[in-house]
Amino acid sequence: MKAFRLYSAYFAQFLKSRLAYKGDFIASLIGTAFIGAGGLLFIVFLIDGESVKAIKGWTRSEVLFIYGYSLLATAIFSTLAPNLYNFADRYIIQGEFDRVLLRPLNSLCQVLFESFNLESLANIFVGLGVVLYAGGQLGITLSVIDVVWLLVSALSGAVILLSVFVFLCSLSFHWEDKVGIAPPFYNMINFGRYPLPIFNNLIQFVLSWVVPFGFVAFYPATHFLGREEFRAYCYGTPLMALACLMVASVGWQFGVSRYSSTGN
Repeated sequence: MKAFRLYSAYFAQFLKSRLAYKGDFIASLIGTAFIGAGGLLFIVFLIDGESVKAIKGWTRSEVLFIYGYSLLATAIFSTLAPNLYNFADRYIIQGEFDRVLLRPLNSLCQVLFESFNLESLANIFVGLGVVLYAGGQLGITLSVIDVVWLLVSALSGAVILLSVFVFLCSLSFHWEDKVGIAPPFYNMINFGRYPLPIFNNLIQFVLSWVVPFGFVAFYPATHFLGREEFRAYCYGTPLMALACLMVASVGWQFGVSRYSSTGN
């Protein structure tokens, strides 16, 4: 409870500073929502229902459903992850990790809770809207169990994303690189927003077992799409999230043990 109050205080202080300029915050929310919805145009124009009715058996409504599903997890991830993107430069090269280690709190939680990208929360509403619209087109009706699965899988997807990038950040403790290796992996998130079978076998393998972004949206979304061939993968999403969390935790703790501070 003490840790919860402390991290809640972190969030409260950031929220106060962010809401100091309410107009700017609201404009950022709207802009983020438009950016999140912009990817929908690609799907709409690519699969127009006339000349192109489906991609490898996946209809436009199914692709839209998976895309909207992905926005739920990525919105949660993006809200918590702004400090992970520039972690190597800010915390390792500039030495701000020294300040983190001086406090008797979990170092990773401090890094995550020092800053938030609250504008990303707008994509939750965009994602829900797309899921409901595409679900209506597909004749999907949500039961209580479906809603629970939607929440569990969205949180699991966010955990997978966070775990992957925490692990990548942990590599920065072993060698100094201002940019780090995370940026290319951020671009890979987009692959997980579409049905994996539309890609070649190598990409499917990578997105399933190496960088498991396929479990962020595609596999859990098949619960609603009636794709029985993916059932085992679908309900393995929480287990994949747990496995990623454990790997990230071990990698982070090992990296912190190798941290030697900045020098001149």
